[in-house]
Amino acid sequence: MSEIVGNRIGIEVSRTAITSAVIDAAGSIIDTRSVTIAEGINVAEQLAAKATALQKEFAPVASLGLAVPGLVDRSTGRVAFSANVPAHSETDLISELKRATGLDAIFENDANAAAYGEYHLGAGRGSNNIFYATLGDGVGGALIFGGEIWRGISGFAGEFGYLTINSEGTRLEDVASSANIIRRTRSRFVQDSTSSLNKLSEEEIGLPEIIRAASNEDDFAQLMLERTGTYVGTGIASVINLLNVERIVIGGEIMEAKHLVLDAIVARARELSFHPAFDSTTIVEGELGRAAAALGAALLSSNSTD
Repeated sequence: MSEIVGNRIGIEVSRTAITSAVIDAAGSIIDTRSVTIAEGINVAEQLAAKATALQKEFAPVASLGLAVPGLVDRSTGRVAFSANVPAHSETDLISELKRATGLDAIFENDANAAAYGEYHLGAGRGSNNIFYATLGDGVGGALIFGGEIWRGISGFAGEFGYLTINSEGTRLEDVASSANIIRRTRSRFVQDSTSSLNKLSEEEIGLPEIIRAASNEDDFAQLMLERTGTYVGTGIASVINLLNVERIVIGGEIMEAKHLVLDAIVARARELSFHPAFDSTTIVEGELGRAAAALGAALLSSNSTD
């Protein structure tokens, strides 16, 4: 790899927000921030404006990386499929960034980028191989072997959310994404008259409200999060049994519930895993929070300078 001169910018575009990160040539984090995507304005325009503003503020900039949810076709630089943000498949985001900044931005799946960030800067440090799971708008996964992202033959490896967790064919994403946690909670909260969530209307119940209630010892909210962890732990057990990875890192907005979800993941994974494989695996919470994918994209962007 050639010597990096200048800062590196990473940007993640999710369904609702644009999150950015800036690291210097040595890999130290300079800045992270997030803004809500404005309605009624083209996302590509907002992305380009954000990138040019960062390029000016943190000049000189050596490279730029973009992370998005969905299946990324690296040969075309386009999103092949995105369940949560279908519009990304219709927009050439990379061309928009290049036009705005003059930089040849790299393009990466958000889970892959987050895994790369955690591997180098977060909870994966010191490992040779990791599996990363992200729990948020969707449920994603990524594999890193020997410091490199494992993409599979077509570049679509790691689709953790598509693992089936029962005989009816229910996929993990069907029950463990933030939207489905909210759906499950809204469908049952009126059945528990003691829950603090009963003070809210159904429309007011979102993931932050569920996590807040659980953190305040609300038994029903805790049950909803623990069940989510059990579902995820079922999938994690399959990863452990199949791959015997050294470390498993769990990230995404749902992990703001911390031990309420993580403890259930570990307990279920222990129950269903081949014990020698479980005993050689460490399951931990991600350290980079919502900036993980942006930081990973910034790190990966330097590959385009080789």
